[in-house]
Amino acid sequence: MLTALREKTGGLLAKIILGLIVIAFSFFGIESYFQAQSDTYVARIGDREISSDQFRSRFEEYRQVQMQRSGGALDARYFEQPQIKRQVLDQLIDEQVMLAANEDLGVVIPVDRLRQEIMRIPNFQTNGQFDPALYRAALGAQGMTPAMFDVRVSEDMASREMAMQIATSAVVTDVEVNAYLRLRGQQRDVRFIALPAPELADREVTAEAIEAYYTEHQQDFMFPEQVAIEYIELEGSKLDINVIPDDATLRGRYDNEKSRFVSTEQRLASHLLVKVGGKGAPDDQKAALEKAQKFADDARAGTELAALAREHSDDLGSRSLGGDLGWIDREMTDPAFEGALYALEKGAISDPVLSADGYHVIELRDVRPGATRTFEEVRDELAREFAESERERGFNTTSGRLIDMTYQDSTSLEPAARDAGLQVQTTPLFSRDGGEGIAANPLVLRAAFSDQVLVQGNNSDAVEIGPEHIIVLRIGEHRQASPKPLDDVREAIRERILQARLASQARERADALYARIGAGESLEAIAEEAGLKVNEEKGIGRNAINLDSALVSAIFEMPRLRDDAAETRLVSLAANEFAIVRLEGVADADPTALDSPSREAARNALQQASAMEETRDFMAAVRAGMKITIAEDRM
Repeated sequence: MLTALREKTGGLLAKIILGLIVIAFSFFGIESYFQAQSDTYVARIGDREISSDQFRSRFEEYRQVQMQRSGGALDARYFEQPQIKRQVLDQLIDEQVMLAANEDLGVVIPVDRLRQEIMRIPNFQTNGQFDPALYRAALGAQGMTPAMFDVRVSEDMASREMAMQIATSAVVTDVEVNAYLRLRGQQRDVRFIALPAPELADREVTAEAIEAYYTEHQQDFMFPEQVAIEYIELEGSKLDINVIPDDATLRGRYDNEKSRFVSTEQRLASHLLVKVGGKGAPDDQKAALEKAQKFADDARAGTELAALAREHSDDLGSRSLGGDLGWIDREMTDPAFEGALYALEKGAISDPVLSADGYHVIELRDVRPGATRTFEEVRDELAREFAESERERGFNTTSGRLIDMTYQDSTSLEPAARDAGLQVQTTPLFSRDGGEGIAANPLVLRAAFSDQVLVQGNNSDAVEIGPEHIIVLRIGEHRQASPKPLDDVREAIRERILQARLASQARERADALYARIGAGESLEAIAEEAGLKVNEEKGIGRNAINLDSALVSAIFEMPRLRDDAAETRLVSLAANEFAIVRLEGVADADPTALDSPSREAARNALQQASAMEETRDFMAAVRAGMKITIAEDRM
């Protein structure tokens, strides 16, 4: 058999197959056949991906916002609902869909708009003015360069750009405004019988009925599942670290980082922008250039550029400021704009400069030369930074070792606590709704009731509950959910049964009376027999406050009168009350009676609603044309 096999593998076909295998290995590497390929995205939109880290970061932002809005009252389990996670993911997907649509349609955020957006960020301002030094320092603290931050802000603006353009294109006609105003101010006339909750006929509840209800609704009468946790807590601010440096150490840092303390030359500039009109054809370019050149010539002849900019500039962001752009650092503007600005002498006016936005006429108003801050000037700043970095280094070292040890022995916190000089702390029992102190933290609740901790009995992963502040926890005590004794809930069950009877009795009476209306009886006859009265209300508006809001909503949901036939409806109100309502008349508002501001406010409201609907339709259309893959198990 071996001889036959050898003969078959020595043929021409076998050699060709072997050659193909060798070529494949040479291109892809044999190791690729033994390495598992695993995707880590949460969603893929075309060739774009949303990573697990991106999703977790956005979801944590959402969680923090919702907790702040609710004053911490939201149950931690709320954030574990799949539909909530999907809601956050859909927002991320929509942003990526918009960015993809922008690329396809050629939508680009102009450099000047990006610059103005960044300069408006309060964290980069000193006394209300953009501070380039503060800008670079703030980005450096986050490990970002200006170019990286430009990309982030540009993508954020781009994801909103299309929606803004759609919103501004929404058109509302006078006919639509009039129709809206007629309905909004519409008034209605009604007559109705209010049916109060009846006196309960049978208040006898037997012990057998209570026991049966208790058995059937056991889950409503449970002590919740509870845990008590053990935990070790590490805070960077409480670590015993020497943070007082000597001058030699600080001078070394100063020499190594001297470029940080060198401020580059800055230029105070104004400009006037002339956008290229039409379709950007050569004739359009020429016309814009000639117009910009005339403004440049006028400015050189003595007309203030600020006055020209206020009247003629196409840059709406700086137009009202007379074209003032403030102090400009290098790498903050379009390269062509920057080159022209830094070639000017103080007080000079440039020739028109072409950028992606159009033609700029630039005036250099002042120059602020660069300077180097001395060691003595920055010593205190360096000392603070040294203290922060040493504390951070100490925290990272200690926390890293602590986490490693809790992984090495996942059945106890004691070894890690001893090594870090910490105490194992405990909490009282608490449920999934949370407890007091650290047990009120949603992140702690999530970890305490996770499979890793509750089911598998292991130490948790490190839970970051603040900057340089982590805890690792494990279960100290676990009490399963258990039924409350019947005697403890007997009265509550009795009240539930009585309320159910009352609701049933009220509904039966209301249905019986309403059926008589259908049989042709009048409201007056029914009211008289029931010992009630017929109420009459004329000119009810949508915001009427003298009637039950559920009653008002029902009145305006009733269809208009047809062939003078009155419409009647049974309305369920709160507290087992009902109302039998008859619509007697409908009067639309007169839209011509409103003043111009009121009509404009109505138009704006309609435009916003139309813009939202059109944006949703656009997004749905774009999404429908893209391949979107969602990994539910990675959310």
